[in-house]
Amino acid sequence: MRAHDPPPPGTGREARPSPGAASPGGLLDLLQVAAMVLDRTGHIVLWSPEAERLFGYSAAEALGQNAGLLLVAPDKLELVTELFKQVRAGAIWQGVFPIVHADGTTRDVEFRNMRMHDVDGGVYALGLGADLSTVRRVETDMALSSSLVDQSPIGLAVFDTDLRIVRVNRAMEELHGLPAAAMLGRRVREISRGSEFRAIEARMREVLETGEPLLDHDTVVRTYADQEHDHAWSISYYRIQDATGRVLGLAASIADFTERHQAAEEIAEARGRLAVIAEAGTRIGTTLDLQQTAQELASVVVPTLADIATVDVLDEVLRGGPVPKVRAQQSAEFRALAVAAADSGEAIGAVDPVGELARYTDDRLITKTVREGLPVVVHRVSSRMLRRIARDDRAAAQLRRAGAHSYLAAPLIARGEVLGVVGMFRTRNQKPFDDEDRTLALELAARAAISIDNARLYAGERNAALTLQRSLLPHEPPRVDGMEISARYIPAVREVGGDWYDVLQLRDGKVGLIVGDVMGKGLHAAAIMGQLRTATRAFSRLDLPPHEVLAHLDNITGSAEGDFIATCVYAVCDPATGRCLFSTAGHLPPVLVPPGGRAELIDLPSAVPLGVGGIRFRTVERKLSEGTLLALFTDGLVEDRRQSIDVGLRTLMRVLKLKSRRRTLEDTCDVVLGAGLQSPDDDVALLLARMGAPAAEDEAADES
Repeated sequence: MRAHDPPPPGTGREARPSPGAASPGGLLDLLQVAAMVLDRTGHIVLWSPEAERLFGYSAAEALGQNAGLLLVAPDKLELVTELFKQVRAGAIWQGVFPIVHADGTTRDVEFRNMRMHDVDGGVYALGLGADLSTVRRVETDMALSSSLVDQSPIGLAVFDTDLRIVRVNRAMEELHGLPAAAMLGRRVREISRGSEFRAIEARMREVLETGEPLLDHDTVVRTYADQEHDHAWSISYYRIQDATGRVLGLAASIADFTERHQAAEEIAEARGRLAVIAEAGTRIGTTLDLQQTAQELASVVVPTLADIATVDVLDEVLRGGPVPKVRAQQSAEFRALAVAAADSGEAIGAVDPVGELARYTDDRLITKTVREGLPVVVHRVSSRMLRRIARDDRAAAQLRRAGAHSYLAAPLIARGEVLGVVGMFRTRNQKPFDDEDRTLALELAARAAISIDNARLYAGERNAALTLQRSLLPHEPPRVDGMEISARYIPAVREVGGDWYDVLQLRDGKVGLIVGDVMGKGLHAAAIMGQLRTATRAFSRLDLPPHEVLAHLDNITGSAEGDFIATCVYAVCDPATGRCLFSTAGHLPPVLVPPGGRAELIDLPSAVPLGVGGIRFRTVERKLSEGTLLALFTDGLVEDRRQSIDVGLRTLMRVLKLKSRRRTLEDTCDVVLGAGLQSPDDDVALLLARMGAPAAEDEAADES
């Protein structure tokens, strides 16, 4: 116990009110007790003002009179004389006796009569009386008040003006978990712990000073006898004062609505869990990116369900292999995909860094979770248990310093396979994980696991498509006399498409340039692209004009198994003469940049894509001077959902005009792609050709 803490109740050191003169009460005023003194002969020698009001005779009228003759009916005189003798002999008589009022009416008066002595040994009789109806009314009020206080299910307490407890009922004893003896004479803060009780006492003082009651103030407290659980109370305070307005103290009533409060909290928590599930449906799995999906899961968990969340996936899953089965007495290798925390404190350093590989032995809880496919809940984490959770003793110490006190691990199960674990810690939230939290964690993990597995499968398919795509494209353009050529292929961030380019060496030193785009994504688009590229190479050997090559491609496209559509632009150039023939199948026209001239889009007749049919393709001839730059590209280079394609085309022409002169085409490709034109959602194929021998670099002259 700290020095400033109050002594516990029942130790014998309870605070007591300081001794001193008590203020007069108002009960006697309420009863209006009359007093009279009779000498040994029964004559009145003293007469109080209350006697004058009760019996109707003034002091002048009563003093010296025989009390029996003055106040008693003749038929009661013998009885009262006998009673007077008994009192004079030393007996104490009390009871109800009818008295004749000065107005002639008879009234019942409750008496207390006793013998008195003066300094000389003289004997007198003291009579104290009060109107019977007044006495019975006060008795009834007091009995009713006491009965209500003692039997009330609401806790009631009375405080003096120093805010010390002078009375409590049984319900108040039960609320505090203390007997009345342990509370009497003490202040509220001395029988309860917590800052909320100091605030309560401040409110009590305000009510005592102002007289304004405080009604139905709701508060959540922890009592001296129960420090582990919250109690919800509705408290009211009233100032107590007598009929004259004198302040006697304070009354407090406490209604316990803990069960209702807990039920409301449970309803709120249930609604919160439903909200989390609804949020998870919109926030988890927005993309097919594996790491982003894991981060979305962690971000939903924190801070609604946990203060720290980690998403760890079995490393074999990420490497594209089959989902491994973790056997008994077998370690497991995990790779952290995401971490989220309510704050950036010490706990962040205790969890596995994103992207790093971690091996956990079979006795660790994370390994147990993937081995059994069942959640693990540790309501109260001990130091020993932390070592079964953390990767090493140092991490366990960091988690302990961060306040980690409860742990939950939920398996990520998709299509019957355990992919990994989402782990959760509570540090700031002092409630331990419970069964409802476990159910919610499993729901979130199940939703996220499907998205993670889809992302994993997609990543495998994307890698396969990209591998096929790259294998079907030329590794580098061939060297051609009289023409400089450079090309690039950039796969989309998410899905690989069917973009392609090719450079064909034809008869008589001519060169075929083609760029195309198969509609669709993935392996199918890559395979179709390979077929078109092979067919184009075959038809080009026939020395056909571009529009006939496209017509043949359209024919095989329409007859191929499985409908598909593709666009392309095909050019046949003769470096010796500068003559170039162009034809398009629904594709964007090439950009032409003559030396010292303006960049322009080559005006080609409109045509439908390959696979649509029904429209003839046409060829356009252009004469290109030495140094003229020709750019063929797919729409992924210039198209962006956020802006018109015309903006992308104008930007491309400006970049080519300013940056292509006296620069190698390799550098020009890098500059074009570095200008941020391409969309990350689509593939990009870029093919640049310049008439004449490769130019020497002279960027400084160009910039000047």
